[in-house]
Amino acid sequence: MVWRPYVSFNIWSQFASSVGQEYWHCDMKRGFSRARKKESLVKALLEQDTIPQHIGLQAQKGIYEFHQNIQLLNQSNGVQIVAEKLKLDQETVEVKQRIIKILTNYYQEPIISGKNILKLSRGDEGIPEPILIQQGNYFFNLFIAIDCIFTESDGKLHILDFKTGTSNFDRRQAFVYLLAATYMFPGKKAVASFYNLETKKWSEPITATDTQLKAIQAKLAQIAQEHQKELRRYKQNPSTFAEIFPANPGIPCQNCQFTSICQFNLLEVSA
Repeated sequence: MVWRPYVSFNIWSQFASSVGQEYWHCDMKRGFSRARKKESLVKALLEQDTIPQHIGLQAQKGIYEFHQNIQLLNQSNGVQIVAEKLKLDQETVEVKQRIIKILTNYYQEPIISGKNILKLSRGDEGIPEPILIQQGNYFFNLFIAIDCIFTESDGKLHILDFKTGTSNFDRRQAFVYLLAATYMFPGKKAVASFYNLETKKWSEPITATDTQLKAIQAKLAQIAQEHQKELRRYKQNPSTFAEIFPANPGIPCQNCQFTSICQFNLLEVSA
């Protein structure tokens, strides 16, 4: 396969936080996860899911299991069966309680039951096949992982992203989904939305005009170029890591998985 510059919504979010969340942003986190990801210490940290990541993955697996055997949604012990499949007894009390709540919420209100589901991810399928995009004379790969796609009664595609925790919905992610849909399902109308499995809160349906999607594509092309420039600069001169990826010590350290190896970390790390 020909190597090409690449981008994803995750990379975009690492370049710029959503509106109102700027105080959580730290470019050095992007540096660790992107430029230094092959270093043994960094790689080991990246291979360990944070609690929010782990809960999100287990929740996705739970929804998948319900729809692998749809009868579980009609059985009184359906939640218990899925919990056993997820081996929740091996989890911490916090994780187990939150996943049980998620499974119970979905059991009581299975929002995609009866839908014409085109795709439902288990969450651990690995890196998806990229979408090749041309922006002028520039080509780049867009990597995108979609939780669920189903068709509405009018034939419109509905791209659904499951959320957990208290994070806000980021409309940029929906726009990236809608852009991807134009390549995956040419000519089909699409809508995107978010659903929080813990709070049972829906976002409003999000659509995009052709003009908006062109702007999103141009933005992704710009980020793909910036991302490759950063990686090249770091490879040429690793000593400039902190200059290329400046730290923002303070509040961002609270949710950072790299505190144990970051010299700018303001949190005390126990031995």
